[in-house]
Amino acid sequence: MSNSINIFWFRRDLRLSDNTGLFHALTSGKQVLPLFVFDKIILDKLDDKSDRRVQFIHDVLVDIQAQLTSIGSTMWVHYGTPEEAFEKITKQFSIAEVYTNHDYEPYAQQRDGEIAAFLQKKAIVFQSFKDQVIFEKSEVVKDDGKPYTVFTPYSRKWKSVLQEKHLQSFDTENKMEVFFKSAALPIPTLSSMGFEENEAPFPSKTIKAGILQEYAENRNFPGIAGTSKLGLHFRFGTISIRKAVKAAKNISEVYLSELIWRDFYHMILWNFPHVGAGKAFKPAYDHIEWRRDEGEFKQWCEGKTGYPIVDAGMRELNATGFMHNRVRMIVASFLCKHLMLDWRLGEAYFAS
Repeated sequence: MSNSINIFWFRRDLRLSDNTGLFHALTSGKQVLPLFVFDKIILDKLDDKSDRRVQFIHDVLVDIQAQLTSIGSTMWVHYGTPEEAFEKITKQFSIAEVYTNHDYEPYAQQRDGEIAAFLQKKAIVFQSFKDQVIFEKSEVVKDDGKPYTVFTPYSRKWKSVLQEKHLQSFDTENKMEVFFKSAALPIPTLSSMGFEENEAPFPSKTIKAGILQEYAENRNFPGIAGTSKLGLHFRFGTISIRKAVKAAKNISEVYLSELIWRDFYHMILWNFPHVGAGKAFKPAYDHIEWRRDEGEFKQWCEGKTGYPIVDAGMRELNATGFMHNRVRMIVASFLCKHLMLDWRLGEAYFAS
């Protein structure tokens, strides 16, 4: 191409609306080609070839692609490593800048550093923005500048520094004409990546005012459908955290607190990266001598421990991919504090 374009790299922000990095890309003065990478480094670690996370991402990309093709644009989707994707796309297009949003996990930090270095060698600017949280890194700290390790004082500080500007939406939807014009490019099929279709339904991404209004009371009762079930959408950024916080502020202080927990744990991950590397938050707990009992762990996974609420929670998880948050605390504590089995076993099973 004679004229250069800019790239927007989707990761945990799979939406076209109110997307920080995408907004900056669309206002950069150049046409924007969206990119998504099905990262083999991550996918190759997944044993379940009908993994619902992969299905969800694929479904969302198909939907975004439909929105883009309706305006004569497209998304460039690659299956492979991020480095392979950028080697390929930089050969195919003349690229001035790459825009994306921050990712806070240790692997993501390493990946972004390597891609930024690769692009720098080609004189391509790499720009990243805050999008999946309201406050990140060291934006909310103690008065002495140290990170919080307890939620309640963190939450108080979070609320005290929150201003309207932190919840301001980014108007991407009125800039759609800036997307790179092209015939639709193909999205790799699940089968071409070694995965199978999974037809299990996913929860709606609608923020339901009725749920929020009754949330403070109903969230404590697992037999009531009283939680938002939006965790999946926050995880992959199919809804805006700013939109959710604005809704919660007006309706439910308790639900707002749940959203602040997300910021808190992102802050923990950033300031204490060992928690993302399979280590306990408190180093002393790395010395716990866990029991080893594959039979009891299997019973826990299958919901056959004989403890009704534990078993109900695990069976709900196995059947739906969801577990009520009060029950999650019970089954997690049961695994670690009653069965004395390593929390990492439970973490891996929950993730799958």
